[in-house]
Amino acid sequence: MAAISSTISPAGPVTAPSAAPEPATLARPTALAIVRAFGVMVGGPLLLVAAAAAAGLHSLRAALAHRPPRPGALGVVAAAAAYAGLVRPWMRRWGASDADLARALPGDDVCPDPGLEQTHAIAIDAPAEDVWPWVAQLGQDRGGFYSYTFLENLAGCRMRNADRIHPEWQDRRVGDTVLLHPSSGLEILRLDAGRAIVFEGGWALAIEPDGPGRCRLLARFRFPRGALSIGYALLLELPHFVMERKMLLEIKRRAEAAR
Repeated sequence: MAAISSTISPAGPVTAPSAAPEPATLARPTALAIVRAFGVMVGGPLLLVAAAAAAGLHSLRAALAHRPPRPGALGVVAAAAAYAGLVRPWMRRWGASDADLARALPGDDVCPDPGLEQTHAIAIDAPAEDVWPWVAQLGQDRGGFYSYTFLENLAGCRMRNADRIHPEWQDRRVGDTVLLHPSSGLEILRLDAGRAIVFEGGWALAIEPDGPGRCRLLARFRFPRGALSIGYALLLELPHFVMERKMLLEIKRRAEAAR
């Protein structure tokens, strides 16, 4: 893969430029920090999966014993079925049109045969050049991720969300690490300044023009086939959706308010 480097010119309201930040460096995590971060990320989904499995097992045993299952267990099984059949398909394509789903995006070749794919999208009443600077400054050590900081900080992220464009945070290059947490981050694999950024792990953000003064911001995540994709679907898909949806909504709000 050819390396691409780019310096990004910000748009919208800015403050006086200051010195560019040093490249991100990862802190060495403690065992407690690792447990804390993973507990916050997967603790809720793990409890939900355990409850659904227990309810399903109870209902199966009741059926084999020719006795009615407990109403609570039936309710949990029904909720799990509704999530799998209705909520999960909606989550996986939140905001995305059929055209968005069919569209090839930068980074699709990173995982060409995914076992799991989700595409989220949002229409923004601002041109792409006004939206890109908010994307460019993503990162725990920069503008944050415009999501639920109380959840991120519960996991030890020490996240703060920027409410303005910072010129000193606009320089992004292939090979940079975008921090998710002081001790973890994602490497930038590809950068098309003003349009798309592709991260390791199958995550990409792209901006597509959508008429005069409008654009669409798309987030696509692809996960390889195999047992790990099942684990992701069970434990990480829901928190990923919750946090990414908030991020897209907040980028939209910031870009539109700055016009």
